[in-house]
Amino acid sequence: MVETKNFVVNLGRQLGSGGHEIGKKLAERLHIAFYDKELILLASNESGLCKEMFEKADERASSFPFGGLVGGLRFFSLGAGTLMSDNCLDNDALFKVQSDVIRKVAAENSALFVGRCADYILRDHPRCVNLFISASPEARIKRLSEERQITADQARDLIEKADSCRSNYYNFYTFKKWGDAASYHFCIDSSAFGIDATVDLVEELVCKKIGI
Repeated sequence: MVETKNFVVNLGRQLGSGGHEIGKKLAERLHIAFYDKELILLASNESGLCKEMFEKADERASSFPFGGLVGGLRFFSLGAGTLMSDNCLDNDALFKVQSDVIRKVAAENSALFVGRCADYILRDHPRCVNLFISASPEARIKRLSEERQITADQARDLIEKADSCRSNYYNFYTFKKWGDAASYHFCIDSSAFGIDATVDLVEELVCKKIGI
């Protein structure tokens, strides 16, 4: 990738860790664009596919038995940017569309991306910081219970499912391990500092890492 003044922050997160809120506040402080669910609408607009298809496949791995093969799959066009693989629309095709959107955004502007393997997709970007936000199980359950007005047991069940889904998705497409320190520049436990103090800490780390 050519030299650029733009920079990107790629933020992985556990459900209930406050990662979305931390990412949004960090993007505001750094005066850069913020993309989480917004990527779904962008990918829909770019591809001509309905956003419900991207919502259904969002951070879900393909059923294809081998990971990381997006570049080698057989895609063909059905017009209006629609992609198909073999004889059915699949998560790999949707992942490719979303990956292209992430690359396009990163090439045009500085931005913060939440999840969706952005750290891997933008691995060749010359100015990037890859973060992972975690929290203690107790803090995650408490936060999710309060946010969604559900019981602790319901929150625990949602967390287990989200962890499984996100790790399968990330591991499948990146050949790395979701949440493992070796996969990121910085891993932060938000429950050790609180949301605002975590934003302070991450802002300092990001600025030092990319020299702003």
